[in-house]
Amino acid sequence: MSNPLIDDRFVDFLLDAVHPLDAVLELAAYREHDREMCAMYLDSLRRFAREALYPSYAPMDVEQPTFEGGRVKMHPRAVKLWPRLVELGVLTAARSEAVGGFELPRVVSLVGNLYLMAANGSMMGLVGLTSSAAHLIEAFGGPEVQGLFLDRMYRGEWTGTMALTEPQAGSSLGDLTTSATPLGDGTHAIRGSKIFISGGDHQITGNVVHLTLARIDGAPAGTRGISLFAVPARRPVDGGLEDNDVTVTQLLHKVGWRGLPSLGIAFGERGDCRGWLVGEPGQGLRAMFQMMNEARIGVGAQATATASAAYHEAVHYARERTQGRPLAERGPTRAPVAIIEHPDVRRMLLRQRAIVEGAMALTLYAARCADFGRHDAPERRASHGLLLDVLTPIVKTFPAEYGYESCALSLQIHGGYGYTTEYPPEAWLRDQKLNTIHEGTTGIQGLDLLGRKVTQKGGGGLKALLAVVGAEIAAAREAGVDERLCDALQSAGERIAAVTMILGARGMQGDVHGMLGHSHDYLTAMSLYVIGWQWLAIARAAAGRSDLFARGRRAAAQYWFAVEVPRVGPLLDLCEAGEDSYLTLEPDAF
Repeated sequence: MSNPLIDDRFVDFLLDAVHPLDAVLELAAYREHDREMCAMYLDSLRRFAREALYPSYAPMDVEQPTFEGGRVKMHPRAVKLWPRLVELGVLTAARSEAVGGFELPRVVSLVGNLYLMAANGSMMGLVGLTSSAAHLIEAFGGPEVQGLFLDRMYRGEWTGTMALTEPQAGSSLGDLTTSATPLGDGTHAIRGSKIFISGGDHQITGNVVHLTLARIDGAPAGTRGISLFAVPARRPVDGGLEDNDVTVTQLLHKVGWRGLPSLGIAFGERGDCRGWLVGEPGQGLRAMFQMMNEARIGVGAQATATASAAYHEAVHYARERTQGRPLAERGPTRAPVAIIEHPDVRRMLLRQRAIVEGAMALTLYAARCADFGRHDAPERRASHGLLLDVLTPIVKTFPAEYGYESCALSLQIHGGYGYTTEYPPEAWLRDQKLNTIHEGTTGIQGLDLLGRKVTQKGGGGLKALLAVVGAEIAAAREAGVDERLCDALQSAGERIAAVTMILGARGMQGDVHGMLGHSHDYLTAMSLYVIGWQWLAIARAAAGRSDLFARGRRAAAQYWFAVEVPRVGPLLDLCEAGEDSYLTLEPDAF
C-alpha cells in the first residue's frame, strides 16, 4: 500500500530515544514483558491495520449503517472484522491477567491502537467504547454486576457504550432526567432518553451494555444526585437473554465516523427496563469520569491517527503528482516537477509533520504517565496522576483541533482531487471534525484545564508539568540542541506560571469571567507550549545525527519554535488583559 498510515521508524524512535519504553518495562508490573514481546504485538496490529482494516474504511464510510425494523445494521465487513480484532487482544491488551488480559503497558497498547485507528476509526470506536465500559465495571462494579457483564464484554461477546447525553441537556449532565426506581431485588427500573449513543445497536454481537447515568428517585438535583447503571439491551435471565425494553428511536446521520452508528435510545417505554447499579448511589459521575478520561485520551489518539493517515497520503501524492515548474527555472522547455518541489507544498507538509508527530509524542507520553501512575513507587504515583490530569484536556484537544487543520492541508495539497470522494482526504477531514466535539467540546476542555486541572491541589499538576519540561530543557541543552529553542520554551513556561497565578487569584476573588473568559486561549497557549516540549525532546533525541530522518525532525522542531511557540505570549496577553469584546456584548446584538 502507498500509505503506511503511521511511520514505523518514528514510532520506534519515540519508544527508543524520546520516551524510552525500557523505563516502563522496568516497572515491577511489566517485568514479564520485554521489547521483543511488545514488538511482536505491535507488528501483528500493524499488519492487520494495513491489510484488513484500511481496505474496509472506504466501503464502511460510503455504505453507512441502516435502520430496519427497529434494529441497526452495520456494514457486513464490520461483522467479519470484529472477531479478528477480539482475537488480536485489543479489548484487553492493557488489562490484568485476572480478567483475561495481557497486562501490556498502556503505552504499548496505545501505539498499537494508533495503527488500527488510522486504518478505520469507526471499528476502533466500537473497541474503545467496549474496553472502557468493561474497565469501568471492573473498577466500580460489585461482584454481581461483574459476574453478569465483565467476562462477556472482555471476550467481545457483548459490546458497551457510554450513555450520558440527553436531548434537552447536552453536556450539562446535572440536568439529566433519566430516572431509576429501586425494584427491591437489586435492580432498578430505568426510564428516560439518551442521544448520540455511538455503537448503541448493531448485529455484530448478541448484546450491548449501556453504561447509563440516571437519577435514583428522591436523589438531589444536580450532579450530586447522579448514579451509574449497567443497562443491557437484552438482560440475562436463567442462562439466556430476554428483551430489556431498550429501544432505538433514531439513527443519526453524521458528517464523519460514518461506519459507526450514532443513535437515539429510549429506556423503559413499556415500563420494563432494568439496570444494575455500578458503584455507590450518587457517585455515578465520579465513576463515569474514569471512562470519560480514558475516552478523552482515546479521542486524542484517534485524532492523531487520522491526521497521520492524511499526512502520509499527502506526502505520497506530492511526490507522485507533477505540476508546474520550479520558481527559479520557469519556461516551456522545463519539464513539470513533482509538486513537493514547490515551497508552499513543502510548507504545508512540514506543518502537517509538526502537528502529527508532536501530537503522537504527546499521546505516548500521556500513556506513559498512566503506566507510572499505576505502577511506580507509591510516593511518586500522585505526581504522575496530577501530571496526567493536566495533560488530558490538551491530549484530547490539540490533536483534534490542529489535526483538523492538518487534514485540511492534506486536502489542499491534493488540489481539485482533494475535495472529491475518489480520494480519501475529504473523508478524513469529515472524521476529524467529530474529534473536536467527542467527549467534551474544546470549550469544555478549556474550562476543565483552567478551572480545575491547573489549580487543584495547590497547582500540583502545573508544578509537575513545569518540572518535567524544565528537566527536558536541561537535557536538551546538555545534548547540544539550539539554545534559542531551549530559551524560548523556558520563557514560555515562566509566563504560563505567572499568568496562571494571576487568573487563579481572580477566581479566588469571585471574578469568574476574569479567570475563565479566555479559557480557550489559555488551552491553546498551553497546547503550543506542551507540543514545543515534545519537539524539544525529539530534537534532543535526534541530536548528533545527520541522516535524513534526523534532519526532517530537526526541521519540524525549528518550524514549531519559529511559528507556534511565539504565539504563547500574545494568547496569554489576552487572558491577562481580560479582553471583553464577546463578554460584554449583549446576546441580542449577535
